[in-house]
Amino acid sequence: MLRPIIAALPGRASRPSLAAAVALVAALLLHLPTVALAQTLRWASQGDAQTMDPHSQNESLTNQINAQVYETLVGRDRQLGIVPALATEWQQLGPMQWRLKLRPNVRFHDGSAFTADDVVFSMGRAKAPTSAIRVYANALGEARAVDPLTVEFTLPQVNPIFLEHLNTIFIMSRAWSEKHNAALPLDFSKREDKHTALNANGTGPFVLVSRQPDSRTAYKRNPAWWGRFEGNLQEVVYLPIKSDATRTAALLSGEVDFVLDPAPQDVARLRSNAATRVIDGIENRVLFIGMDQARDELLYAGVKGKNPFKDIRVRQALYHAVDIETIRTRLMRGQAFPTGAVMPSPRGVYGDAELEKRLPHDPARARELLAQAGYPQGFEVTLDCPNNRYVNDEELCTALAGMWAQVGVKVRVNAMPRATYFPKLQKLDTSMYLLGWGGSITDAETTLTPIYRSRGAGGIGDWNFGQVSNPKLDELAAASSREPDAKKREELIKAAVREQAAQVHHIPLHRQVIPWASRQNVTVVHRADNWLEWSWVTVK
Repeated sequence: MLRPIIAALPGRASRPSLAAAVALVAALLLHLPTVALAQTLRWASQGDAQTMDPHSQNESLTNQINAQVYETLVGRDRQLGIVPALATEWQQLGPMQWRLKLRPNVRFHDGSAFTADDVVFSMGRAKAPTSAIRVYANALGEARAVDPLTVEFTLPQVNPIFLEHLNTIFIMSRAWSEKHNAALPLDFSKREDKHTALNANGTGPFVLVSRQPDSRTAYKRNPAWWGRFEGNLQEVVYLPIKSDATRTAALLSGEVDFVLDPAPQDVARLRSNAATRVIDGIENRVLFIGMDQARDELLYAGVKGKNPFKDIRVRQALYHAVDIETIRTRLMRGQAFPTGAVMPSPRGVYGDAELEKRLPHDPARARELLAQAGYPQGFEVTLDCPNNRYVNDEELCTALAGMWAQVGVKVRVNAMPRATYFPKLQKLDTSMYLLGWGGSITDAETTLTPIYRSRGAGGIGDWNFGQVSNPKLDELAAASSREPDAKKREELIKAAVREQAAQVHHIPLHRQVIPWASRQNVTVVHRADNWLEWSWVTVK
């Protein structure tokens, strides 16, 4: 058991040496019974899945863990290309109509048959006000069962990335959901507790066996899965371990087999260790700072009756104060690619180098802009930050606070676990925040609509926690979402990215490099969306 070990080790704040952590783990392991671990993967990262409800949250770790139980109509290959999954074929009948043939003889984990009715139910459930993915579900329009194995979609408008959106909606059993009073997604922002928070019933390759939040979640292979296992796993155990040193120690000692997010400072040691290996990959994810640009008076700030972030000069000043090269080299140990585009992948801006350019690091200019805006002595504000979601997230916020202090802006870092952080943001209870955005889709649409656009009906702007409202930006982003002509759409997307950058609605930072680490006997496939697909894993 891992939890007693973790409890015995110091947390992140105490910064134990790696050697000490390894020694302590080794000593404690002597008192543990020997367990046969053949074809079992014990893996870890710094945080836990937020919920087992596949529609109530949209966070990558949560999504990838739930995706081992729940499936989508179309899937992803190793290069993130669209491939058949619960749908075997599809055709576009017209500009706003699609027909999909469903895979026959598929069963949910409770033994019930998968049909078109479950697809129709799941699409409706994903549109509910409590769904974190409703903006994607709404883009798919209305689903209708033609027969038990055929579904038709009627779109509200032309959707250039219909299949990409289809890949975001997990399919649930109507009967099981209704039986457990879970016809609607649980309201994560209110910490609502339903059957689906701790239980699951999908069609996927693995079955949920037990769930202990923030401790241990166990799965077993689904022998009735329709797909083909490329790996040999029979069991999977997920163990959230917050402390960087403890995660590394657990891997080095052999207590865990795989770590999704080794600390940058430990990567060199893991590369040189004969028992471990490092698997490198660039993540399709951008980190940025958001700011409240709606309230007349900032929350958790030292200014009364004012909101400095409404002034573009203040936003520019904070941007100029960021020493991104120091962050890249010292904090991230080179494992980051700075960018000036709030876009997870360079593909989202069509590889346009001009859109990637940043405002230069210029503290003198920052101080000048603050004085022009009426804040020659700066001001105080609170930066909300997760401490177990992104690589070096709390450390990144602390570094930024230090840089902003040099130009007179006093920033208090309010760091917290992801389980507290995301509900706080979803309630708009923030003045300034660190956010990462990414996933499997490299197209700009899935950033423009939830991040760039004003908050509105149907999930539009749901992740715009700064409540930015820019009519020009809204118009450009909305037009790009429905433009069928590829060249015209590219022009609209680039114009939207330029407008966002010109107004400094967000402060872009970098795209993460994600090195994975494993024991030498573990073979994994590193996807660009930082996604560990368990059916592809082999343990020798």
